[in-house]
Amino acid sequence: MSAGPEVTIRSIAGGGDGVGTLPDGRTVFVPRTAPGDTVALADVRTHARFARGRVDHIITPGPGRAPPPCMHYTRDACGGCQLMHLDLPEQRAIKGRIVGDALRRIGRLDLPDPEVYPAPSPLGYRAKVTFTVRQGRIGYHRVGRPDEVFEVEQCLIARPSVTALHTALRNARQHLPPDAARVVLREDADGHPHLVVETPGGRAWTGGAALARALAAAGVAATVWWHPEDGAPRAMGGTDTPWPATIFEQVHPEMGRTVRAAALEALGSVGGQVAWDLYAGIGDATVELFRAGAAVTSVESDPRAVAIATTRGPMGPQRLVGRVEDRLRELPDPDVIYTNPPRTGMDARVTEAIASSGARRIGYVSCDPATLARDLARLAATHRVIGVMAFDQFPQTAHVECVATLEHR
Repeated sequence: MSAGPEVTIRSIAGGGDGVGTLPDGRTVFVPRTAPGDTVALADVRTHARFARGRVDHIITPGPGRAPPPCMHYTRDACGGCQLMHLDLPEQRAIKGRIVGDALRRIGRLDLPDPEVYPAPSPLGYRAKVTFTVRQGRIGYHRVGRPDEVFEVEQCLIARPSVTALHTALRNARQHLPPDAARVVLREDADGHPHLVVETPGGRAWTGGAALARALAAAGVAATVWWHPEDGAPRAMGGTDTPWPATIFEQVHPEMGRTVRAAALEALGSVGGQVAWDLYAGIGDATVELFRAGAAVTSVESDPRAVAIATTRGPMGPQRLVGRVEDRLRELPDPDVIYTNPPRTGMDARVTEAIASSGARRIGYVSCDPATLARDLARLAATHRVIGVMAFDQFPQTAHVECVATLEHR
């Protein structure tokens, strides 16, 4: 069968796909391509205004291509990473362009592409990985084929402790429940490994202790959790005082601390001032603001995270449990605001409250340039952007972390 049309890749979209133009003028998105590539396409699927395809073969490679270090990336078309076929400078340049494009196009801000600060290591950094369990395989989906799962032998971006847990689990998979759907492997903030087994629910699972013993026999003393769908997670074996492994923690702890420090530094001196910490998680920013002399009120929707923050943190801050948009009326008038929302960004009610709050400065941590740009546009009437930084928190992937600093007009 002959190859399809030839296209030249001009840029990389937010999700990591290359962007080209078909002969009929339609924009086409092509995974695993690089700016400057000329490729022949296969399996082109056209839609009303765009198309998707895959590379049949590379005619002329772009200048940023590099051999991927992971065997699964090419051999199994692993969908876990999107940019591993590019060298690190090209990856960071692409992420800077993605951020700059979102700020200009969505946020209507006249800002250049930000420099992207590198991670300490391009591999071995993730403290959490999630595998699908299907037909006896523990692995990832193939790119563009969500119905296919291949067995992962080793995920190169996982931390060593997570890799050790993964190896032990592969040899003890017979202890997983028959209806296991996903497994989450993670290292907590204290360095302890956890395995969370997710099932559709309905059928009880009593094999958690046996699985924990099998992991321990392999040299991995992990806490095993069972998390049925629509049910509460529960520790099944491994330790008597388990960390709540289903709360949110930074996937890349070192870079997470770097990003948080940059956002807090941008707020300036906070001594004697009133601070909001929105989407506070386990309260790391709350603690730092409080120790810097601020009167802090935090809001977090996960009661388990708030319980951890209350237990481990100082007694001074006021900690509210609930969605930020539901607790706005209880917040004092702020001088500064630290916000770190999920990928969906802030609810319109939250940006409205921030805009009318009179806060002199805002530090906004974002894991999605598009929703960041949208929220900055919502705040533009009252707060101007005085700086945007970008961080390569997740090398080999298309994800980029940003810190935007805003000042009251």
